[in-house]
Amino acid sequence: MKNEASNIHKRTLLDLFEESVAKYSEKPFLLEKKDGEFRPTSYSKTRLLAQQFGAGLCSLGFKKGENASILAEGCNMWIIGELAIFYAGGINVPLSVKLEESSDLTFRLIHADVVLIMVSERQLPKIRAIKDKLPLLKTVIVFDPVNPLESGEVSSENIIEEGKSYLKDNYSDFLNIGKSIRNDDIATITYTSGTTADPKGVVLTHRNYTANVEQSLTCMTIPEGYKNFIILPLDHCFAHVVGFYIMIARGAIVATVQQGRTAMETLKNIPQNIQEVKPNIILSVPALAKSFRKNIENSVKSKGKATWKLYNFALKLAYIYNGEGWDRGRGWRLLLYPLKSLFDKILFSKVRLAMGGELDFFVGGGALLDKELQRFYYAIGIPMYQGYGLSEATPVISTNTPDKHKLGSSGILVKPLEIRILDSEGVELPLGVPGEIVVKGENVMAGYWKNQKATNETIKNGWLYTGDMGYMTKEGFLYVKGRFKSLLIGSDGEKYAPEEIEEMLVSQSRIIQQVMLYNNQSPYTIAIITPDRGAGLDGKDLVKAVWDEIEKYKGRGIYAGMFPERWLPAAFIFTSEPFSEQNRMINSTMKMVRGKVEERYREEIAFAYTPDGKNIYNRYNLT
Repeated sequence: MKNEASNIHKRTLLDLFEESVAKYSEKPFLLEKKDGEFRPTSYSKTRLLAQQFGAGLCSLGFKKGENASILAEGCNMWIIGELAIFYAGGINVPLSVKLEESSDLTFRLIHADVVLIMVSERQLPKIRAIKDKLPLLKTVIVFDPVNPLESGEVSSENIIEEGKSYLKDNYSDFLNIGKSIRNDDIATITYTSGTTADPKGVVLTHRNYTANVEQSLTCMTIPEGYKNFIILPLDHCFAHVVGFYIMIARGAIVATVQQGRTAMETLKNIPQNIQEVKPNIILSVPALAKSFRKNIENSVKSKGKATWKLYNFALKLAYIYNGEGWDRGRGWRLLLYPLKSLFDKILFSKVRLAMGGELDFFVGGGALLDKELQRFYYAIGIPMYQGYGLSEATPVISTNTPDKHKLGSSGILVKPLEIRILDSEGVELPLGVPGEIVVKGENVMAGYWKNQKATNETIKNGWLYTGDMGYMTKEGFLYVKGRFKSLLIGSDGEKYAPEEIEEMLVSQSRIIQQVMLYNNQSPYTIAIITPDRGAGLDGKDLVKAVWDEIEKYKGRGIYAGMFPERWLPAAFIFTSEPFSEQNRMINSTMKMVRGKVEERYREEIAFAYTPDGKNIYNRYNLT
């Protein structure tokens, strides 16, 4: 499973890091809150710790080409741990802290042949619960002080001490391991939700990453010493590339959130941490952006009705002045500048102070960002630049930038990158016509781990078939319009193909005759269901029977763990008639035509995302 990236220009992630340590040696790199304040760790100190940690891994018998995992919240040791794995010649299999089901973790750790895992104290119980099922797992390294440790567990402090001793006798041999890594050696295996219960492992090489860093920097300028505050989990390649490897390349600073005892406590730390770090850039997703806006507006409302009215007037004025971004302040809008500047000084500057006072912009990844939300952040003087990408592209494909942006678009393409927009027959479409987004470049993954069939379906002649629908404009902006095929897209941008869940619900139930799952960047998944109305049930009894069928896949149900719960319906709406060829909701090959179902039940779908609609005993289901 080799990527086509050439080894003529060798540049691995360690090469990238070493280049920056040479340039920015004593400059701060990592910022983490310890003993009540954010303390910096320099580039050279980070390298020292990463090498000592990596040497400690070697002292355990960890060998080049073996797979290790990290399951931890964002922190210095996460980044140092990944670099340590690379110095030891290993591959990182980063795991999401959102994984709650033991089956999800067990599958990934077994499928990826993981022999060593690094965990935080909060995540340790998840591994303790399943380690007896992991025959290849030899060592669990714990980042935080935990007492007592169980058999096979060791603290990261202890590993670093072992590494210091190991380096005394093996220094040059150890450094040669990192130097021996080539461009097409695997750096990470990142698991993404698949079409079945088994997710797919996206194999990304060292050159995939360094190429995407170089590509991304053709769109964005990051000054030396710039502060990036990472709120997003570090396991995703968006956080890797835009969160810390771009920052490394430019001698910038990476700060992580102060971790609480619970996820909720960590969330509550974010506003205070922003005040302390005073970041220049924050990575965000739509759900986070909405939360920030809510907090800002609650604060303004608390100042009284007059302030709230003035704020809304100022917001509308800024919306008009900013236009679509590219035409900001142009033409007659220039006349609004004095008033817009006044409101910026008396109102929006105070809002920016609440965000640390030095924040230049957000970078939005994941799901598409609501255009109204983009207008809002642009108005208050902290633009949120929407980008587009996916794990299989390491992940950045396009982004809006300070120099070139258009609200509602996913921005301009990174360079170099080839793009085609294809119809369902594979024919290239002209500008402005939506079709499947297909890309080619050094950032395209090497393939899916142990899944050649899925690799062959997704990469053809070096072209990555994204499964997403979009179109290009003559100005060079990419617009992403949602899913090309049937992918569900969560509010955080995670994608999932629904077919197997739908097939299972129908095949294992006598009540559910047809089902279509729906989630288009929404807070939860819903289902449009045709029930068996001849089953002798009616009204609430029929609704309850259908809900009981869905519940079998959740909690302690008989099929629990087969599918991630977030993609199972949290609400459903009954159809008024079955899907059929006559109403064009079934095609000639007896496959469901999703677009037609969505079109027919648009009103019901919208209703299912209201409080009344989430109640399964709603008016559509009872009538």
